[in-house]
Amino acid sequence: MKQKILVRSLIAAGVIAAGLGGFAKYDPSILRHAVAAGAFAPAAAVSAQPATLAALPDFTGIVAQNGPAVVNISVTSKAEKAADGSGMPKLDPNDPFYQFFRQFQVPVPHGGMPTHGVGSGFIVSPDGTVLTNAHVVDGASNVTVKLTDKREFTAKVIGVDKPSDVAVLKIDANDLPTVKLDPADEVKVGEWVVAIGSPYGFDNTVTSGIVSAKSRTLPGDSYVPFIQTDVAVNPGNSGGPLFNMRGEVVGINSQIYTLSGGYQGLSFAIPINVALHVKDQLVRHGSVTRGRLGVTIQDVNQALADSFGLAKPAGALISSIEKDSAAAKAGLQPGDVILRYNDQDITSSTQLPVLVADTAPGTTARLEVMRKGETRHIELTVGELKNAKVASADIAGQPHGRLGVAVRPLDPDEQKQAGVSGGLIVENASGPAANAGIQPGDMILALNGTPVKSVEQLQQLLAKAGKRVALLVQRDEAKIFVPVDLG
Repeated sequence: MKQKILVRSLIAAGVIAAGLGGFAKYDPSILRHAVAAGAFAPAAAVSAQPATLAALPDFTGIVAQNGPAVVNISVTSKAEKAADGSGMPKLDPNDPFYQFFRQFQVPVPHGGMPTHGVGSGFIVSPDGTVLTNAHVVDGASNVTVKLTDKREFTAKVIGVDKPSDVAVLKIDANDLPTVKLDPADEVKVGEWVVAIGSPYGFDNTVTSGIVSAKSRTLPGDSYVPFIQTDVAVNPGNSGGPLFNMRGEVVGINSQIYTLSGGYQGLSFAIPINVALHVKDQLVRHGSVTRGRLGVTIQDVNQALADSFGLAKPAGALISSIEKDSAAAKAGLQPGDVILRYNDQDITSSTQLPVLVADTAPGTTARLEVMRKGETRHIELTVGELKNAKVASADIAGQPHGRLGVAVRPLDPDEQKQAGVSGGLIVENASGPAANAGIQPGDMILALNGTPVKSVEQLQQLLAKAGKRVALLVQRDEAKIFVPVDLG
């Protein structure tokens, strides 16, 4: 079974080679029509119980008012030229097919074949400020913005912020139509929303649906609490606006979850308040600054909550801390569970990166932390995020007896190479350890927050432990707490 993948809705901005064209055809048989309940009941039954028709939302006013402010964005980029500049497959000259392909080589213009793509955007100021996705214009040599009245402008890229996938463009025009914005982030799950964009290049296409969820964290996008919808979004919709029923922009359509490359009922939008925060920094400074703690965190499930003595599974569990980081200077430790950040409850670990990123570097943040069953209040000076780094979360393990593993201490060279002091190497795993995902080669660094430096110490800690323990394990470069049910 193929693994599901997350695909940028633009699919490389819908790139096609210069001089080529394409038209997507769809089988009408895939269309489905909604059928009212009781539609297949006998006629007599239907007439005896007349159906009550619920009024569907009317989007015509939203489209008429905001459609002119939604733009089509076309980009031109220079593709990398072939190594020999000939367009031939990269074959060894000794390959028997080399001479065959050489007969049919096609001349390629110097510098590579230009490529084109399409996306969407929307005007937020009458003097020509346009918001779109970073992946729509990233690396483009030329960006053209086309309005619904057929006017076209060459746009200047003011700034691109890849972590949030937001870009700001500027076109040389005045008295342009603009959209209304809803920076209060009042969109609710279940409410109707409307997308306007250019899927596959079809300008000002309107689709609708509902908000499916809020504050979704996607792989590689830990700084954006996405709005999930079931609005039909396809390649070319990227960067277009998502409207509420008041005609206000609540998000920027950014990504889809798909197996086919097209819409499958899962689309994601960047909240407009996040986009506006990024836009303001790009316009003023040309870049975006974000706060940083210097910790690797993971979510707290029920097993980890039981292991750490928490009343419920909530908070962000620190699995590792970077040296000389803001967290290290404040005395945070692996095994600490951050429950509150600046008076805001952390119910899920996905909340913390967004809150920290929105904190200006150099300011003081207040944390409520659970450490070994005790609540502590810690203040720290937030650092600055230099390069976005996403920690991977592997699964790891434990020793013989209750744990079901054979372990040995790390020798000095192994400790130096791994950057740890102490720890045990797993040589074999079975039973509870294997069930938890422990593998040979994993390093056990701590048990329930207590650093482990010898086999004897681990055995003593296990003897005093309850039915569940939390192991801090390092596999390759990643550290993570692993809950183990000892039975």
